[in-house]
Parts: sequence; C-alpha cells; structure tokens
Amino acid sequence: MSDSSKFQNGLPDGWELVVGLEVHVELATKTKLFSASPNRFGDEPNTNIDPVTLGLPGALPVLNEHAVELAMRIGLALNCSVQPCTFHRKNYFYPDLPKAYQISQYDQPLNVDGYLMLPGNVRVEVERAHLEEDTGKSTHFGGAGGRIHGSEYSLIDFNRAGVPLVEIVSRPDIRTAEQAKQYVSELRAILVAIGASDAKMEEGSMRCDANVSVRRFGDPLGTRCEIKNVNSVRSLGRAIEYEARRQVDILETGGSIRQETRHWDDAEGRTHTLRTKEDADDYRYFLEPDLVPLAPDAAWVERVRSALPALPAARRALLAALTGADVEGEAVSVVVERGQDPYVKSVVDAGGEAGRALVWVQQSFAEEGESPRLPAKDLAALTVMEREGKITATQAKTVLGEMLANGGGDPVAIAASKGFEALDTSSIATFVDDAIAAQPDAWAKYCAGEEKAAGALVGAIMKASKGKADGKVVTAMLQERRGS
Repeated sequence: MSDSSKFQNGLPDGWELVVGLEVHVELATKTKLFSASPNRFGDEPNTNIDPVTLGLPGALPVLNEHAVELAMRIGLALNCSVQPCTFHRKNYFYPDLPKAYQISQYDQPLNVDGYLMLPGNVRVEVERAHLEEDTGKSTHFGGAGGRIHGSEYSLIDFNRAGVPLVEIVSRPDIRTAEQAKQYVSELRAILVAIGASDAKMEEGSMRCDANVSVRRFGDPLGTRCEIKNVNSVRSLGRAIEYEARRQVDILETGGSIRQETRHWDDAEGRTHTLRTKEDADDYRYFLEPDLVPLAPDAAWVERVRSALPALPAARRALLAALTGADVEGEAVSVVVERGQDPYVKSVVDAGGEAGRALVWVQQSFAEEGESPRLPAKDLAALTVMEREGKITATQAKTVLGEMLANGGGDPVAIAASKGFEALDTSSIATFVDDAIAAQPDAWAKYCAGEEKAAGALVGAIMKASKGKADGKVVTAMLQERRGS
C-alpha cells in the first residue's frame, strides 16, 4: 500500500475519485411487497412467510399499494419524475432467494432523473429509484468474517424475503469519501422525515453499495469495483478511501483494474474479492408475467407530492434564518436531525432569544426527543435572563439542568434560590485587575499574543467571583486592557 502521507483529499496529485452509490431501503409497510405476510424486524426466524414468500408453485404476487405510494414519496422527495413502470424477473441463484429470481424493475423504473443537494452546493444526480423485493437473510457460522466461503454451515431466515425495497441509484457524481458520507446521511434524514423507512443501517433496513473507480484528471471513467452492503456511514467512508488507494497503487505500478464485486471487512480495514462483476445480461431479465404494468395517474402523484412534509434541507434553512446560525453548522444540523427545530421556533415565539435557544437545545436536549417536556415559555424566560445579563452562562446551565430535571420551572425563582446574579461591570473590572496583578507572567504572555494564556486569567477571575462574573464580559475586558 502506498504511503498514506502522500495523499491529499484521499488521492495523490493528479488522480480523481469517482463514486456512485446504490442505496437499498426497506419500506415501512405493514406487509410484504407481493403478499400479506408481516413486514417486521426481529421476529422469530421463518415465521413471517407464506407460499408467495417461498415461491411455491401456483402462488401469485399481488402488488402492495402502500409500498408503491412510499416509493413515490421517495422519488418526489429526490426531485425525480414518477413514470409508468414495469416489473421484471431478475434471475440468479442464491440460497436466500427462494424463487431463484427476484422481482425488480429493469428498463422502466418508477422514479427517474432526480437529484440530491449536498453541503457546498454539490449536486448528485439520482438516476433511478425503483421498487423490488428483498431477499432472505443467510447467517454463516464457523468461518472468518461471517462469509459463506470457509464457513461450516449456514442458517437461512426467509422473514425478510419479499419485504418491499426501493433501490436508489446515484450517477457517478461523488468525488470524495466525505461527499459519499454526506449523501447517505442526507438521504437517511429524508427517508425518515417522509416516513418511508426507519432507515436503520444497524438493522439492515438501509444498506449501501459503493461503485468506486479512479482516473487521471480529464481521462474517461475508469473500471469500477462494487463494494457490497456497507452497514454504517463511517464504514462507507473508510471502504471508499481504502478501495481508491488500492486501485491507484495497482495503476501506478502498471497493472489494471478488474471489474468485480468486493466485500468490506471493517475489522481488517480492507476490501476482499467476492466475485467477478455480473452485467445485466447475466441476470436474463424478462417481464414478470404475473404482474401488469403500473401507471400512477397524475392525480395520485399530486396527492403524494402535496402530502410530503418539509424536508430536512428546507427545515435547516428556516432554522438558520430564525436563529442567525450557519445553515451548514453543527447546531442547526443536530437540532433538525433530532426533530427539535419546531421546539426552537416555539421558544422564539414565546419571546425567547433565538441564538441562545438553539445553543441550549443542541447542548442539553439530546435525551428529550422531538417534544421536550420543558415548556417553551420557561426556556424563553431563561434566554431573556441571559440576554439581559441577569445571570451568567454558567449559572444559566445550572438553572436549565434543574428545569429539565423537573420538567419545567420559573428560572427567575430558581436563580434566586441559588443566590445567582450577574456582577455589574465595575465589580468585574476589580476582579480583572486583581487577576492581572496576581499573574504577571500569564498577562505578559497574553499581551504577547499567546491566547491560551487568557485561560489562567479567566479561571482566576471566575474563581474569585464564585462564578458570578460573565465570561463574555471578562474576555472583553481583558482584550480591552491588552489593546490599551
């Protein structure tokens, strides 16, 4: 492997990474795509099965209308066009595929030509988002890495077979591992927001395959390798970075890349060959004879579109505008991901200070869920006390902790009971002067531009004032004295 120190942004100078992602999402239906068996995770193995699931002779598929609607939600949320579509049989043998074929969509998928925007105004085109059925699940025992090769035996659970899936296929527009992680994270947020899936990668309801290739800048696309079933965003980034370095090493030593499917071993931090990559011809696609074409009418599509909730990107933009925070910053992202942005708005509507409300919700409401127990008016009152300088940020944190523990409370009364009050500027000035006099070395370093030296001075001031000095005022006074 090449020396990793020569890599900038994942690849050596002159090389470009090209990634396309295939994300498989199990839909949040009560039953399977073509039968009435339950669609539930965690049940006893082989209990959610029926003749259709097992592919028994004479069993006929019946399309799940709710699955179609959820698939349309996904397509519309990803700016796709919803079109008439057909179902095909995708033929291949694998033990967890009872019929020896999978019902999927081939040349006429339900959703086409969409896109997803990433931070930095990066646009990733979505080629298609099509419906298909999931396979069963094999668990291999006695081998290394949980793979069938070298295992002593395997157990098969058909509960997952026939669960409705949407496969979302991006075009090869992703250029860094970080963009790939952002794409999957944003996609997951959208899926949860629209109620299409719980998108739990740890449970397999969202699975990701990465098609990775490298090329010299300006060259045609290189030969891709597909990394299968990466089960976390972090692992996706690691797998792409490793595979890109592997391919560059081969090409720089005169070798060539073989198109193949590879397995990511998270423990080893590397990919391994699974099989030579199949092409579409290998699957012998043909129209599913037991299903008619599906043609959603314009009225149905419009009903689905109008019922979509605000998507995460729009909610982040609204929250950033409300609070003055960076739309791509951590605070806005975290609060929207938790679904707590409506609560922040309710605090502002109750007269609270928007910026402080955002900070407190981000930092202290991780366990509160989408509907915090603390009344919005109580947090609003606390932020007003901070804004007016009646208590310090440290004191406010203590007051908020008690309010959260009790599910509410008057912050003014709580602060009074604890003897909290913010010192006036003249009192703070005395403490600042005393600290400077007591620590001339720290003061000299701070004046020389060593910002860390301010920590010792601020710490001494806060200790002397018993935490009553406002940290922002203290810092401003130190800066003022240094400037003079």
